[in-house]
Amino acid sequence: MLGMGVAEIGVILVFALLVFGPDKLPGIAKQAGGFVRTLRQMADNAKNDLGREMGQDFSDLNLKDLDPREIVRRNFLDEDTTPAATKEARILRPGETPPFDPEST
Repeated sequence: MLGMGVAEIGVILVFALLVFGPDKLPGIAKQAGGFVRTLRQMADNAKNDLGREMGQDFSDLNLKDLDPREIVRRNFLDEDTTPAATKEARILRPGETPPFDPEST
């Protein structure tokens, strides 16, 4: 979760317990949960409004696809642009002619 391990989360919980006390900590956790829920709902509403305003052309718009890291990952890292003919390397026998594609010249 967010690059934190069990030890880091434990330290944060102990620190929160010392700062806020055992009486206020459940109420603060409830408020934080409500804040996250409200924030998530606002993001979903904004996404739905954007899709409704953009029309049917953008109905399948995924906001994650607009992330620059995702664009690089999809276009440069995961996709293999090597043609299928060059992927299957086969050693030619002596005297065998290599494959010829008349459309390539």
